[in-house]
Amino acid sequence: MSRNVGVIGLGAMGLGVARSLLRAGFKVHACDVRTQVLDAFAGEGGIACATPAELGSQCNVVVTVVVNAAQTETVLFGSETQPGAVSAMKPGSVVLACATVSPAFAIELGKRVEAAGLHMLDAPLSGGAARAASGEMTMMTSGPASAYEACEDVLEAIAGKVYRLGDEHGAGSKVKVINQLLAGVHIAAAAEAMALGLREGVDPDALYDVITHSAGNSWMFENRVPHILAGDYTPLSAVDIFVKDLGLVLDTARTSKFPLPLSAAAHQMFMMASTAGHGGEDDSAVIKIFPGIDLPKGTK
Repeated sequence: MSRNVGVIGLGAMGLGVARSLLRAGFKVHACDVRTQVLDAFAGEGGIACATPAELGSQCNVVVTVVVNAAQTETVLFGSETQPGAVSAMKPGSVVLACATVSPAFAIELGKRVEAAGLHMLDAPLSGGAARAASGEMTMMTSGPASAYEACEDVLEAIAGKVYRLGDEHGAGSKVKVINQLLAGVHIAAAAEAMALGLREGVDPDALYDVITHSAGNSWMFENRVPHILAGDYTPLSAVDIFVKDLGLVLDTARTSKFPLPLSAAAHQMFMMASTAGHGGEDDSAVIKIFPGIDLPKGTK
């Protein structure tokens, strides 16, 4: 297979996407602001690109796995110091826009990409670093049939499940925002439950074992609480990601004056953790907002 595919953003998810594409036989070009990450990926067989425009000029499909709308804007349309990928991409090429953004931004982005003679899928991701690495992510996608036709092989290589949610950009982002509502609330609830257990002197390992075999379990509880038990807050998804994502949830609902009391409370919890200096830590560090609990060694 000689198809050239580009991945912009080699974070926890993006690196997994790039490696999955390599395994599938694509020529994978990558761009990231961290040169050491790029160099390491080149050592695995990837092709390092210094700028998004350099990457875009060589690729039929460009996957943007960046943090937010502002970064998506910059890598696709450029900044004052360098052009973006869109300016260099050949007509008929396709952009997979994978950042979690507002539905309104996704709609506008699709219009701008199409005006440049390209295709786009609104294609946010879910599943975490492990599923990204194994090529088994869930993708919540929307866009015209022509965009799917231009990248079906790429979607197959990076995702275990691709949901086609409509032919209009923004539908994928709406579903992702709702997913993030649940993810953020579940992480906050897991932290609150563990904090109460620690305060009451319950053995934390026993508590984790009981909950993960009981009706109160959730995917987020099962996945995040081990970080708390190990006292390891190395970020896979950071506290500040949920400051952003739950903010998007609340902004989306605010336009229609729709109340989201649990989302608002969870957002405040992540805001408190960020303000206390934990914004760059793993999102499970939201537990640190609770006073007077006996956290495992090294987590205070």
